[in-house]
Amino acid sequence: MLEFISHPAAHVVAMKAGGVVTARELQSAIDAIEAAKKEHPRISMVVEFDDMRWMTLTALLKDIGYGLTQLGDLGHYYRAAVITDKEWIKHIAHLEERLFKVVEIRTFPKREHAAAMAWAGELPKGAHEDPEEDGYHGA
Repeated sequence: MLEFISHPAAHVVAMKAGGVVTARELQSAIDAIEAAKKEHPRISMVVEFDDMRWMTLTALLKDIGYGLTQLGDLGHYYRAAVITDKEWIKHIAHLEERLFKVVEIRTFPKREHAAAMAWAGELPKGAHEDPEEDGYHGA
């Protein structure tokens, strides 16, 4: 299961994952990320893991494929907050941070949910929510 959760910052795509994530749910997340990228020069993400077991094979392949297509477009991404108490998820997040150095990825325990949401909502120093103020004119 993958569901969207609200976040006060418009440039943040926030979701909660639990159980088994399907390809259809993952596609909804990809669509939300792509829509946010069209509206904002830099986006951040929050993913809260709640007893997630894994993804279906189709979802896993879609996730890997989408990730690979994003390698040339990492400048759109700013931060990713991963909220979890599961050690295996923390290890994957730390590996991804080393692989995708332009994106700041930080893990937070569930008890620090509010801190994770606040951290993800911050923009880079000097950045503004108005894309025109940053000289951004779309992809």
